[in-house]
Amino acid sequence: MPTKVVVGAQWGDEGKGKIIDILASQSDVVVRSQGGNNAGHTIKQKDKTYALKLIPSGILFPKVCCYIGAGVVLNPEAILLEIEKLKEENIDFRNLKIDPRVQIIMPWHIALDAAQEEKKGKNNIGTTKKGIGPCYCDKIKRIGIRLHELINPKIFRERAKIVGEFNNEILVKIYDKAPLKIDEIIEKYLSYGEQLKQYVADISSLVYDAYCANKKILFEGAQGAMLDVNFGTYPFVTSSSPITGGVCTGVGIGPTYIDDIIGVCKAYTTRVGMGPFPSEILDEKAVLIREKGFEFGTNTKRERRIGWFDAVVLNHSKIVNGFKKIALNKLDILSGIEKLKICTAYQTKDKKIIKNFPPCLETLDEITPIYEEMPGFSEDITNCKTIEELPTNCKKYILKIEELCGCKVEMIGVGPKRHQNIYRNI
Repeated sequence: MPTKVVVGAQWGDEGKGKIIDILASQSDVVVRSQGGNNAGHTIKQKDKTYALKLIPSGILFPKVCCYIGAGVVLNPEAILLEIEKLKEENIDFRNLKIDPRVQIIMPWHIALDAAQEEKKGKNNIGTTKKGIGPCYCDKIKRIGIRLHELINPKIFRERAKIVGEFNNEILVKIYDKAPLKIDEIIEKYLSYGEQLKQYVADISSLVYDAYCANKKILFEGAQGAMLDVNFGTYPFVTSSSPITGGVCTGVGIGPTYIDDIIGVCKAYTTRVGMGPFPSEILDEKAVLIREKGFEFGTNTKRERRIGWFDAVVLNHSKIVNGFKKIALNKLDILSGIEKLKICTAYQTKDKKIIKNFPPCLETLDEITPIYEEMPGFSEDITNCKTIEELPTNCKKYILKIEELCGCKVEMIGVGPKRHQNIYRNI
């Protein structure tokens, strides 16, 4: 197994956790490169379900080294609670390491996140209000606090006092909110730092050493390409780069160390929160798919919006990520729908047909999706082990996706459990 990157090819929630869990069992190292506790992977092993938020999915395998790269924003309280909960399940954390360069989410980031969304009113973008965006904002402004500072009491006291008071002014003067008690926050966070310092290590060097030792490395993505801060449906995006390139900048490795990229998508499309969604279904079929597929956020529990499979989105994702193979999840959820649709192109307001995803909201607001309709299937496919066992219409649906996206569907999810997968050379 070469070094692999698993990325979301849609708007996140594509079922990456299941794919990552399968591949993590074959890996020596699993690395998380971006995002924060606004993302999550749901993993089902035997009779247990794990909702991981910050911890790399390899933690469920005792011999796998689990690394959190510098591109992640870390809520110390959240990760310590996650560790505590998993320890109750007898999960071993000796192999967890966190880069000292990760940015720390502070209480003022969470307060600012909520205040900004409130200020925007109906124009809000639907953030998780976990402080992710404001933390990345402080990082870019070069006033953020990093983990290596948190575990150094003298430096942290000085930095947190300055940055905390700066952000307090914004809360009070711009958003008319009560100031936070900075001294209390400092003492609380110093206790978090004391608990976290045992996990601190230079992830860039560790990954490089593992690569040189011919170890099997898996880079796990959070969220999806259409939420990328540069190439997603901006501004309705996350604050980091969940595409393949984000792995390089978030871990500290060059692109030549990546051997394989797998794009994960659903057999339909979903997204959470506000923003453009060209193939969205607005009738009872959306309710059916949502309920059957349990389409609710891992962390937020928000209802996911439902849409038909969008080949324009997948082709855009293929370009920005560089994958040539797809893991197609939740095909079983479409069973029982008489007619299936695949979005093959968009029509603009002036009747122009386009197959490239538009870069601006103004165009997206005016486009109409063009669909190709295909006959559905009614059979239960959850026990199928090979592609040959799938119903004819099911196989035709897969072949159409391959034809439209120019990628090989090499893993097909036919149910939520680990064994409910059909493999084709992955």
